[in-house]
Amino acid sequence: MKEIVVISGKGGTGKTSVTASLAYLAGSTAIVADCDVDAADMHLLMKPNTISTEDFFSGESAHIIQDICISCGRCEEVCRFDAINHKGMNYKVDPISCEGCGYCSKICPVKAIYNTKRKVGNLFVSNVKTNTKMVHAKLAIGADNSGKLVAYVKKKAKEIALQEQKDFIIVDGSPGIGCPVISSLSGANMVLFVTEPTLSAFQDLKRVLALINKFKIPACCIINKADLNTEIYLEIRNFLEEESIPLLASLPYSSIVSQKISLGEILTESQNEISVELQQAWQTLKTILG
Repeated sequence: MKEIVVISGKGGTGKTSVTASLAYLAGSTAIVADCDVDAADMHLLMKPNTISTEDFFSGESAHIIQDICISCGRCEEVCRFDAINHKGMNYKVDPISCEGCGYCSKICPVKAIYNTKRKVGNLFVSNVKTNTKMVHAKLAIGADNSGKLVAYVKKKAKEIALQEQKDFIIVDGSPGIGCPVISSLSGANMVLFVTEPTLSAFQDLKRVLALINKFKIPACCIINKADLNTEIYLEIRNFLEEESIPLLASLPYSSIVSQKISLGEILTESQNEISVELQQAWQTLKTILG
C-alpha cells in the first residue's frame, strides 16, 4: 500500500482538484483522505454519503461552577490568556480564548473550576462516487489542534485501507508548511506538489521542498496553469530539474476547470485536454511508486 500526499505551498493552485482527479482515476483501489481540515472541500467533488461520524476531542477547557464560585476574582487575575471575565459578581470562561492550562483551577480557593476535554471537530467516513471510501473531518470554529485532527484522519484512513486491502491512500493535504502539513506528511511514500507559475507559488514551492527534504520523502510535481507566465514556468522547470524532482504534467490554463468545479464534477470524469494530461500523470506516478 502506497500513501500519496498532495500539497501546495499556497492556496488556490488547484491542489484539491488534482487530488480528486487522481482519486477518481484510482477508483476502488484507493482510500481518499481529506486532511485540509481547516478548509475542507473535497466533499464538494467526491459527493460523500456519510456512513459514520465521531466527535474529536483534543485539549481541555476550564469551566466555573457558579453555585460554588465566591467571586474572589483570583482566576481572572492569573489567567494569561484573558479567557476569564466577569459581569458583576458572575465569572465566566471564554472557551475560545481558554488554553486549558488548568492554572485557574489550581488556585481557586473553593475548587469551583474544573477542566473538561474540548471537542474541536468531527471525523466522517463516507462512501464516495469513486466506489470507495473517504475519511474527512471538520474543525470546529475557532478551534486549534488541527495537526492532531489531521493525524487522526490519516490513522483512520490507513486502518480502512489495510482492512479493505487497498493499493493506495490518496491524501489532500493543507496548503503552507505549518503543523497540519507536517502531520499530513508523516508516513507518506510520495509527495506531489501542485504549483503554478507565479512568484508567490514559486517561493512557497521552495519552502515546501525544504520541509520535504527534512522528512526524506521522494517528491514529484504538477504545474497547473502552466501557460499563465512562461518566464516563471521555465524557472520552475529548471528548479525541478536541479532538484531531481520529476515533473508529471504541465496543465494549461483552461475554462474547463471552472466549468467542472461549478458543476461539482471531477476533471477526470470525462475526456478533455486536462484529463488526458492527468491520466498520463497518474500512470507515471504509479510507475515511480513501483
